[in-house]
Amino acid sequence: MLDRPHQYVPKAYWTIGRDTMPGDAHAEHERARRFRDAALPYLDDVFTLARYLMRNAADAEDAVQECYLRALRHFDSYRGPAMKPWLLAILRNGCNAECARRGRQESPTDFSDHKPTAEDPPMWQEPQASPEAAMLRRQDGATIRRLVAALPQPFREAIVLREINDLSYQEIAHVAGVPVGTVMSRLARARTMLRSAWNVAEGAAL
Repeated sequence: MLDRPHQYVPKAYWTIGRDTMPGDAHAEHERARRFRDAALPYLDDVFTLARYLMRNAADAEDAVQECYLRALRHFDSYRGPAMKPWLLAILRNGCNAECARRGRQESPTDFSDHKPTAEDPPMWQEPQASPEAAMLRRQDGATIRRLVAALPQPFREAIVLREINDLSYQEIAHVAGVPVGTVMSRLARARTMLRSAWNVAEGAAL
């Protein structure tokens, strides 16, 4: 499974709702508490997708903040699906809207703050054939992240939702707003593109 760029550290604004929302103070405090309990466990998942969609940490942090603010505003009407796909759908819509506002020009990719470790798993979860292959994981992880970041947006989105966020095909379909068959097609094509790019990168390194 593809690893995460880095763990996201929540900021003070996740306490929003304690003092700013109108109505009975106890009820609003309870509502904010329920939202934090339900949504904060998925903060790292949301940031990871934002990082791959926005392609740099600063824009990703802004997108995560906006996602959680929107989710809080609509929390009373939330009836499903599961919390993680719901948050990721809000995040994705916000990122797409921001990219459209910028004229669909993506920012340069920046994964420089991630330090791969020997435990970084391979992109396609293939068994390691030798101890030498395991020793190369550190270098390979950085290469894989660059290759994923270079994918066109629909394929990058699909592979991150599946390989990092561990969503089912049905959950990815909900997040992306497409049929399950389209999800499967995008994932298959994304993996083919990644393997081709990997072979090129590996050949260039020889």
